[in-house]
Amino acid sequence: MHSRVILAFLAGTCLSAAATPMISAQEAGAGAVPAIAGLPAGAGAAAAGIDGEKIRAHVRFLSLDLLEGRGPGTRGGELAAEYIATQFVLAGVVPAGVVPAGDDGTYFQRVPLYAVHTVEDKTKFSFVPADGATLDLRYGDEIVAKDQTGQATAEIDAPIVFMGYGIDAPEYNWNDYAGADGKDIDVKGKVVLVIVNEPPSQDEKFFKGAALTYYGRWTYKYEEAARRGAVGVLIIHRTDLASYGWDVVRNSQAVEKSYLDGDPSATLRAAAWIQHDVAQKLFTMAGLGDLDKGIDRSGVPGAFHAVELPVRLKAHVESRVRRYVSANVVGRVAGAARGGNAVLYTAHYDHLGIDPDMKGDNIFNGAADNGTGCGIVMELARAFAQSPVKPPHDVYFASVTAEEQGLLGSQYLGMHPPAPASQMGLDLNFDMLLPIGIPRSVDLNGGERIDFWPTVETVAKAFDLALLPDSTPSAGHYYRSDHFSLARVGIPAFSVDEGELFAGHDLAWGHAQFEDYVAHHYHQPSDEYRPDWDFRGNAKLARFGFVLGWLASEQKKPIEWLPGDEFEAARKASEKTGSSQ
Repeated sequence: MHSRVILAFLAGTCLSAAATPMISAQEAGAGAVPAIAGLPAGAGAAAAGIDGEKIRAHVRFLSLDLLEGRGPGTRGGELAAEYIATQFVLAGVVPAGVVPAGDDGTYFQRVPLYAVHTVEDKTKFSFVPADGATLDLRYGDEIVAKDQTGQATAEIDAPIVFMGYGIDAPEYNWNDYAGADGKDIDVKGKVVLVIVNEPPSQDEKFFKGAALTYYGRWTYKYEEAARRGAVGVLIIHRTDLASYGWDVVRNSQAVEKSYLDGDPSATLRAAAWIQHDVAQKLFTMAGLGDLDKGIDRSGVPGAFHAVELPVRLKAHVESRVRRYVSANVVGRVAGAARGGNAVLYTAHYDHLGIDPDMKGDNIFNGAADNGTGCGIVMELARAFAQSPVKPPHDVYFASVTAEEQGLLGSQYLGMHPPAPASQMGLDLNFDMLLPIGIPRSVDLNGGERIDFWPTVETVAKAFDLALLPDSTPSAGHYYRSDHFSLARVGIPAFSVDEGELFAGHDLAWGHAQFEDYVAHHYHQPSDEYRPDWDFRGNAKLARFGFVLGWLASEQKKPIEWLPGDEFEAARKASEKTGSSQ
């Protein structure tokens, strides 16, 4: 999911995108690359040769109905992967071109997956107090859940432990799993009850102030409880804390959810959300009083301690499970030297496939999301492969699968990188870049967290790209795109996103274009290729990414996360072991 979508959903206006006239291949393909210290003339020429019309051709093909929405594990998804691999082959003659960097000498890295669909009418949940009447829950209205293990049925009868926000963050001296005696409560075989989000803060040294850290993401809460052996998690939903209503939670759980086969963190038999009002009933049943006051206390240092409730969760969960294999497509352009400061470019190629229950056009073509990012990565691969000078170190290109299922393809890539994570200097990700003109601003959220940032600032200025701050830091955009999967294993990573300022227009125009896309086309069958799209902007950002990658590759020392960053430890661990594990 693209980070801008969250903000645009909240704005929700309806303004038609202005048509942009068709332009010639020469006009779109040739672009000035500014003179930048450290960039060889040959590399600058290769970047200047990046062709917007070639990106257009890739987007057009990938978004054809023929590819059936590029659902992972489907015929259309396989066609997309084969097309991308073929473009890698065409980029140059082996060994000088884009050589395979997948499994067994191929371009394909197999990603084993399974999809879980909860059978709602056969799934039952209830709260059973030590004394008093059982409370049966209405599935969909009061609770939604997935059995992460991929088994057909789950029987749960376990005590519930209230863990506040469910966070163990030693760097902030915060541990919700500690009881009143300061010792961690054993949650093995139990159900953990937690609050969505994280403790409120305006202090940059305490959960990064207003910015959401990964501790506030619901995925972290599941992972932490699973690490501790919990059988289930109940996340308490409250709209203001989640930034979206219960209907979003319910609808997202109504469809199948995929998991990586063999993922050690996917062990919960009930990864669940409960609606605020039913959580209040649970609090009352347990004698904890007012839920909202309990939430407030849970965010105050020293005011909360984990407590086991005199209530058990009893559940029967039935699931339909589909096992399948998709693939990441991975290629490499050899550098002048192997090892150290290799660069990775990523973009997801999957989309939502076909909705058989939808009337009319039911193919989710995903032209902008993310045909554009894939087109950019393929054109970057061609530019590097045909450069008259080799990059200083190896450059990798990965079109990843199953992003729409929860960043699963990039998660697998991070777990099994084409080179040790310690040798990866930078990942630049491209996701949903609307072809509506030439951008004069970029959103590089997370780039400021690495010591390469001063170079990024210099290159952005040279490209006449203003750097925009994150307008909604509380939304946690950084954790919602594929670069995050690489950051988790220590690789410095961020996405290159358009800002809202475009040549010939003011900020209001750009803002309106993104709002219109989200209101009418995002994750809709109408996200289709348009002949009047202007791909000069995609080409400009590809050139910008080319230069950033080249300069990252020629760094004399490894690129690092800034001291104290949440990914610093993973980086140091990878450097110590020489691998991503």
